[in-house]
Amino acid sequence: RLINLSGKLLGAHVAHAGLIVFWAGAMNLFEVAHFVPEKPMYEQGLILLPHLATLGYGVGAGGEVIDSYPYFVSGVLHLISSAVLGFGGIYHALVGPETLEESFPFFGYTWKDKNKMTTILGIHLILLGCGAWLLVIKATLLGGVYDTWAPGGGDVRIISNPTLSPGPIFGYLFRSFFGGDGWICGVDNMEDIIGGHIWIGTLEIFGGLWHILTKPWGWARRAFVWSGEAYLSYSLAAIATMGLIAVPMSWYNNTAYPSEFFGPTGPEASQAQAFTFLVRDQRLGANVASAQGPTGLGKYLMRSPTGEIIFGGETMRFWDFRGPWVEPLRGPNGLDLNKLKNDIQPWQERRSA
Repeated sequence: RLINLSGKLLGAHVAHAGLIVFWAGAMNLFEVAHFVPEKPMYEQGLILLPHLATLGYGVGAGGEVIDSYPYFVSGVLHLISSAVLGFGGIYHALVGPETLEESFPFFGYTWKDKNKMTTILGIHLILLGCGAWLLVIKATLLGGVYDTWAPGGGDVRIISNPTLSPGPIFGYLFRSFFGGDGWICGVDNMEDIIGGHIWIGTLEIFGGLWHILTKPWGWARRAFVWSGEAYLSYSLAAIATMGLIAVPMSWYNNTAYPSEFFGPTGPEASQAQAFTFLVRDQRLGANVASAQGPTGLGKYLMRSPTGEIIFGGETMRFWDFRGPWVEPLRGPNGLDLNKLKNDIQPWQERRSA
């Protein structure tokens, strides 16, 4: 009904954006109203405040929430923005011109106008690139972001030396999907995450300019279907792809999604339980290096398939887990017995427990 009425379709899109932003603001304020600072965010069912905390707002050392006011401000700003978008959506849906081609030719289009479609694609890419750069600016200039790997148990810090070398950044794309590699989901430091946003943001901006300044080549004109329904299908396919990438990233990656806010990953919870019992029994006098379990394998420690010393018991299947609370206890051959006996810090015990 609206597909060929560019003005009405603009109203629908703006109103839709208003609904999205309204939900974000309302849910944000709902979470602030129910937030209990003494409990971890992941035990309270929060889904928005963990993202704000990851951006470095309102948190300090160890992920402790020291000020919830920034979260309130975020919710209010989103609600105000949603009102503006809602008004714009209603205006364009009910009052504004049905089509934009006559009144505002720059914003007007027809679905079969291949050059105009690639120009719109270019504008979208530039906006996405600017969004990536906003994270870079926040991390490098405006207070920093939360880094779960910061010494002593995580803290907010300025990412002053992001990875700019293309080798490490694009190397993630050629890593295995499995085990300790984990493709791009295996990124384990904030320098690479922010450096990756510098690269992707810059490429998107230049790609956007390319699509604005050029016309689609012959093979592209022939290969694609140039209609509104086709663009919708391409968009849905892209969103599905991003969703499939986001699932393992949010499920397994404890750098982009710090465990302090989002809860431990499955492997992390298992490894942490083994570590907690190791610490307890070692204090009670157990020789964790040689104690055997009921199967004859090491009760606390054993060898991995590659010869590293790893936690024993059921958690052996998660032997390639990496986390900020356990990495300081590793040596060149896996877990270091001397470090396990002498170097375990209180924050590591607290985090794993």
